[in-house]
Amino acid sequence: MNHLKPAALQAALDRNEALLIDVREAGEYAREHIAGAQSLPLSAFDAAKLPRDRRIVLYCQSGGRSSQALAKLQAAGFTDVAHLDGGLSAWKSARLTTSIDVTQPISIMRQVQIVAGSLALAGALLAWLVSPWFIILSGFVGAGLMFAGITDTCMMALLLAKLPYNRPGTAAPQPSLQN
Repeated sequence: MNHLKPAALQAALDRNEALLIDVREAGEYAREHIAGAQSLPLSAFDAAKLPRDRRIVLYCQSGGRSSQALAKLQAAGFTDVAHLDGGLSAWKSARLTTSIDVTQPISIMRQVQIVAGSLALAGALLAWLVSPWFIILSGFVGAGLMFAGITDTCMMALLLAKLPYNRPGTAAPQPSLQN
């Protein structure tokens, strides 16, 4: 079984039967993660860093990235691997607990939604109150979001990630993935 439901994963963790790997980016992990999970972002995913003598369960926000990491592990010859079906979102929907650090920034995608929404609203208000030409701002934001959806590349997210508060700080050392 390559897909685990949240309750099945919780039972496996309670019995210490799985090594849980969070494949989201470091900033996402720092803000919120399942207790006991280790961070190994998909962008730097290396199967050689993982033990072969232990069951490995992967998760991300919704299941997409962990499915990709699962395929990489299977291609590398790992057999006792699975991923959390529905990711952290399903885990939280099942009312299971997470470790949260509110001092860490919110996710980049939430930041993109806030900035894009603010720019679109500002463009609409300025077009109504100042000049109809400001509608171009709302159109530009809409076109950017459409491009991001089609290409799976968000320039706004890349720019926001460069802001000082989004850069990963010194995190507490994590136990070795080989444990």
